[in-house]
Amino acid sequence: MASTAGLVARFTAAGVIVLLALAALIGLTAREAGIEQATEAAGQVAWVTARGVIEPRLDGAVIAGDPAALTAFDAAMRQYVLQGSLVRIKLWDTDGRVIYSDEPRLQGGVYPLDAVEMEALRQQRTASAVSDLTMPENRYETQHGKLLEVYVGVRAVTGQPLLFESYFRYDAVNEAGRAVWRRFAPVALGALLVLQLVQIPLAASLARRVRRQQRERETLLRHAVDASDAERRRIAGELHDGVVQQLTGITYALDAARLGRPDEARRAEVITQAATDLRAGVGALRSLLVDIYPPNLAEEGLASALAELASGLERTGIRVRLNTNGAADLPPVTAGLLFRAAQEALRNVAQHSDAGQVEITVVERDGQARLTVDDDGRGFDSERIGRPAEGGHFGLRALSDLIAGARGRLIVRSAPGAGTRVEAEVPMS
Repeated sequence: MASTAGLVARFTAAGVIVLLALAALIGLTAREAGIEQATEAAGQVAWVTARGVIEPRLDGAVIAGDPAALTAFDAAMRQYVLQGSLVRIKLWDTDGRVIYSDEPRLQGGVYPLDAVEMEALRQQRTASAVSDLTMPENRYETQHGKLLEVYVGVRAVTGQPLLFESYFRYDAVNEAGRAVWRRFAPVALGALLVLQLVQIPLAASLARRVRRQQRERETLLRHAVDASDAERRRIAGELHDGVVQQLTGITYALDAARLGRPDEARRAEVITQAATDLRAGVGALRSLLVDIYPPNLAEEGLASALAELASGLERTGIRVRLNTNGAADLPPVTAGLLFRAAQEALRNVAQHSDAGQVEITVVERDGQARLTVDDDGRGFDSERIGRPAEGGHFGLRALSDLIAGARGRLIVRSAPGAGTRVEAEVPMS
């Protein structure tokens, strides 16, 4: 059986593994969120630049490629646009011709526009994508490494639709993702760590409870095994000292009558005594059968089972008063526990009490079923039940553990010369 420390250690290890997995997931999610925010921010910068700086300067001379107009446009771009992480800009027409670029070698070149670029141009919208540096139009950007392309549809002063393309360093996007991670990671990881630390005492408490329940189950199992052994020894002793002795005595009496040639009166006396002894033996065997194989409480009910026990006790000469009005419709488990309690109590009455009368009562009240067995016998010191070192009353101790396991209780009240009262109370649920 695992120790409490071992259970807590395993729980903590599992919690640490989950914590690390969640930390990695949070980190990845935060980084992706940061990259997404950075991409949106780049798109907003490109849109503001396109509307505020690019469009007002797109006159017919720039579109026609006039050298003086392009020189002035390039000066404005380098002064107002090419800053920070923005490293390249291009201006395209609908035919894929580069009208302007801060890289002069690209100006005038024609390169096919893909579907995303054409959509941004026609719909005058913003779009973005990671730059493919293997494309011919991007051959002069390879020294910058990974880039983020942002496309914005613009219109010239003449109304002609054009495409403004800006290239941002992807390192800035990654840095934005890391910044978001650094902002939220301490809070998230701190909360997870606090949760883990709070759970450790709860896990320790749960582990101690599990250990306690395991010990209780082991104790109940030992009591059940001991009770079973004691029950077998009791049945064997009753058979040997009771029915076997009776049958042996009947055999001797019949043999003596057969060999001695008695008269008719003596023969009738022997036969009558043998019949009486046989009936007593049959009654004792029936009582043992009830002990070995109790009646089916689910079918016959607790009242019938208690009546059978009472009849067996009455055959020993003890008067029994039976009140089982509260025994109807009890759950099988509840009825079984009350029957075992009655069985043990009546067995002690028959063997130890010298009682003349016993009263058996079953009542149901407030969700509890209660069995009471009250005799007028010689009684005993009830405090001896709780002292295992002393002999006797083992059956009552085992029964008390069994009922306690079902959230019930067994109460024994007795004193020398004052009779004995056994109360078993079991929940209905």
